[in-house]
Amino acid sequence: MTAVNAHKFLNMAQPVLDRGNLSEAASFRELYLEAFRGMLLARILDDKFASLYRGGRISGGVFLGRGQEALSVSVGLSLKQGDVFAPLIRDAAGRLAFGETVLDAVRTYLGSPLGPMRGRDGNVHRGKPRAGLLPMISHLGAMIAVVNGMLMAHRFKGLTGTGGATCLGDGGTSTGAFHEALNQAAVERLPLVLVIADNQYAYSTPTSRQFACRSLVDRAVGYGVTGHVLEGNDLAGCLKLMSEVVAKARRGEGPQLVVARLLRLCGHGEHDDSNYVDPRMKSASFGRDCLKAAEDYLLRQEWADAVAVEAWRQEAIHTVEEAVATVQRESPPDPYKENWCALASKHLSEGQSES
Repeated sequence: MTAVNAHKFLNMAQPVLDRGNLSEAASFRELYLEAFRGMLLARILDDKFASLYRGGRISGGVFLGRGQEALSVSVGLSLKQGDVFAPLIRDAAGRLAFGETVLDAVRTYLGSPLGPMRGRDGNVHRGKPRAGLLPMISHLGAMIAVVNGMLMAHRFKGLTGTGGATCLGDGGTSTGAFHEALNQAAVERLPLVLVIADNQYAYSTPTSRQFACRSLVDRAVGYGVTGHVLEGNDLAGCLKLMSEVVAKARRGEGPQLVVARLLRLCGHGEHDDSNYVDPRMKSASFGRDCLKAAEDYLLRQEWADAVAVEAWRQEAIHTVEEAVATVQRESPPDPYKENWCALASKHLSEGQSES
């Protein structure tokens, strides 16, 4: 890790990882270490949010990405400036990789008016559309059409070389929004990468009660798109495949459907104890914690030692704790000073003056 990247990692108000590093990294080793540190930071940030939620400091739900960080960080790193990314509730690692700051995340969860949503909206809906980071729509499958729309807008403007990605759980593939938007992307041959985290449960509904096909990748042929399968807890495999599929989409090869098998290592949200999860899944290969697997791999490769890993963990903890302390000192929103408008384009709002 270069001194510049190490400094950025410690700066809670700056993006943690470099977008486009997949193609620019001097070596796969550097990329892997950067991705691992992003995963580590995302896990620690999520754990802090869970702690704050249990302490009554967070309003609304907290949804963790535990077990999905390898897949998520690989999606974020595969994209570059000018691309579009629509993350979902378990994509803390992907958000950080795409450019979200720790401070923005904490400000949103704690309702700070200095955050990207200015204390107005739910904590998982944050984003910066002008930077290509889309706020999440809670209705599952709905973000695919939004990414399609932005990619179509790029086409109309004559922009080339851009791509878009969104992530979805296995349950979201059972919605009409998924079918309609993927069909549209295929017909228009949009540079869309749709990543499905097949995490075995849609909330508490097992995949056996969701779809009858052998694998969700079997659906790809029905839409006329290219399908890919990978182990979602294998960081090296995720980094390599995501690099390949984004490149295919950029080259005009049409939408790419990626299905990653893994296990959600937590409840649907912090309000859910996940007692419905089959214990046998936790001992299966796809049930292994991707963060532990990634650490074991880099130690075997001798890309770092246990001392370095622990130092990175402590740095991440310091970054998160510093961000939380900063936000807790900030003033909360004042509804009496809020000039709120339901629409970003105020002139379209009923009752607004023409001036």
